[in-house]
Amino acid sequence: MKITAVDPFILHVPLAAGSISDSTHAVTHWGVVGTRIRAEDGTEGFGFTGTHAHLASDRLITACIRDCYAALLLGEDARDIQRLWHKLAHCPPIQWVGRAGITHLALAAVDVALWDLKCKQAGLPLWKYLGGTTTPDLMAYNTDIGWLSIPEDRLIAGAKRAVQEDGFRGVKIKVGHDDPAIDLRRLEKVRRAIGPGMMLATDANGKWDLPTAQRFCRNAEALDIYWLEEPMWYDDIASHAALASATAIPVALGEQLYTLDAFRAFVDARAVQYVQPDITRVAGITEYLQVADLAHAHRLPVVAHAGDMCQVHVHLAHAHPASTQLEYIPWIKDWFVDPIVVRDGNYQLPQRPGAGSTPSEAAFAQLSRPL
Repeated sequence: MKITAVDPFILHVPLAAGSISDSTHAVTHWGVVGTRIRAEDGTEGFGFTGTHAHLASDRLITACIRDCYAALLLGEDARDIQRLWHKLAHCPPIQWVGRAGITHLALAAVDVALWDLKCKQAGLPLWKYLGGTTTPDLMAYNTDIGWLSIPEDRLIAGAKRAVQEDGFRGVKIKVGHDDPAIDLRRLEKVRRAIGPGMMLATDANGKWDLPTAQRFCRNAEALDIYWLEEPMWYDDIASHAALASATAIPVALGEQLYTLDAFRAFVDARAVQYVQPDITRVAGITEYLQVADLAHAHRLPVVAHAGDMCQVHVHLAHAHPASTQLEYIPWIKDWFVDPIVVRDGNYQLPQRPGAGSTPSEAAFAQLSRPL
């Protein structure tokens, strides 16, 4: 089944809240940057990475797809996903200029599109194509109520509403103030609002150094923190290992790691306890599954970072035995043919064939940006 077209696209989705921020980033739009791949039977697969909707850098990704990967894909059998992944990932001229970053984000989009296309041709949703669900009750925890930019009163009200009215059994609160005492005060009030039985995770987005992270953990342990995510610089294995050995709060990370090898280094150093691969950062579904299997082999839980903010990770979490939870950030869900559905605190199994990565016609009509 030959590939006949590879067409990149850029969509910028405005946030309903206007803008949000964590300790490191500020966002007003979410970028859905990827490609449509067409096979000779007319079937189309869609894949994308998630960005902060910065048009200049988004164009670097689509240029890589158009100018580097498309020529390697046209005329190839779209069903040969593993072979094509290796062909693109190990292409000498492209590998020379990048084994992470732009080239990996572009490869992620291509890989997801190929899986989406293959599942559509098989008439199966991705989770079923991968062998069926191992996690029928996939818990959703709400990240969208917990941004650092949300004032304290709204933060507390949002967390309370999420668990008491919306049915979520967990929330994630962004931390990372220069003074961790501010974060501790916010967390204490959130814990009181949601009660002792609810998951309360935290995420510092790489903000702190090791002494600050240790001081935060020492004072936060009494709040039953489910994990501290990305407490320090993303590539600092030694500091994460030191923190993991010094606190009862588990360390979670992975959204900024690009490769199986990077995850293996953290796992081998015992620097991570919740493994968080993201198909938009590692090179798509193919490498995500490799990372998830690595974690499972070490009996570590996998909780994907949902940078796609769409159905792909729902499929993968349902299908992989190391996954029981997935974060909920609903910014872009209504711009897709198959939007995510959470009911009674659980993600519902997608039923349409494919990976759930097909944008709607309205998305292309209203949100497209020039390449």
